[in-house]
Amino acid sequence: MARNKHPERTRARILDVAKRLFLTKGYDGTTMQDIVDSLGDLSKGAVYYHFKSKEAILDALGEEDQSRHDPTAINDTGLTGLDKLREAFRRSAADNEHMRLMNMAYPAMHDPKLLAANLKVWRTQVADMFEAMIREGVADGSIDTAYPREAAELLALLTNYWLVPTFYPATADELHHRVEALAAVCTGLGVPILDKDLIETVSRGYTALI
Repeated sequence: MARNKHPERTRARILDVAKRLFLTKGYDGTTMQDIVDSLGDLSKGAVYYHFKSKEAILDALGEEDQSRHDPTAINDTGLTGLDKLREAFRRSAADNEHMRLMNMAYPAMHDPKLLAANLKVWRTQVADMFEAMIREGVADGSIDTAYPREAAELLALLTNYWLVPTFYPATADELHHRVEALAAVCTGLGVPILDKDLIETVSRGYTALI
C-alpha cells in the first residue's frame, strides 16, 4: 500500500465527512461504513487507521469544537473582561452546530468513568479559562467580585452539567427559569454575565438539546 504523504489531510477529511453525517443522520444513525462510503476513495482499514471507532471520531470532533470555542481566543482589545465572558457564552449558545455536537456526546457520559473525566476538565481547564476573564474584568473594573475562582467553577460546572437536559431533564420553560436562576447566582457573586438578552440566547441554545 502506498504511504499516505498527508495523513493530517486525510484525518481532517474523515472528520468533515463524519460531522456532516452526524448532523444530518444523527450519531446513532451513522455507521462507520456510512463514513467510509461517503469518503469514496478510502478503505475501511484506512479510516480505522486514523480512528479506532465511531466514538473516537466523536471525541476528536468534540476536541476540535472545543478549540474553536476557546474563550481565550476572544482577544478584541476593545472588550472588557465582562464583555469577553458574555461574548464567549453568546457564541457558544448561538452556534447550533456546536450545541448539536455537544448533545451527541452527552449520552456517552452516563459511563461513570467518562463523566468523572469530564467533570475534572470542567472543574480545572474550563474553570481556568473563565477565571482568567473574570480576573481581567476585576482588573479593568467591569467585574466586582471577591469570588473569581468560585464563580468560574460554578459557571463551568453548571453550564456543562446542570443546564444540560441530558442530565437534568426540563421543558423549555423550565430551562429558561433555570438560566434565570444561574443569572441571579452569578449576579449575587458580582459576576453579572447573563443580562436579559443573553438569558434568552442561552435558553434557546439549551432548549435545542431537549
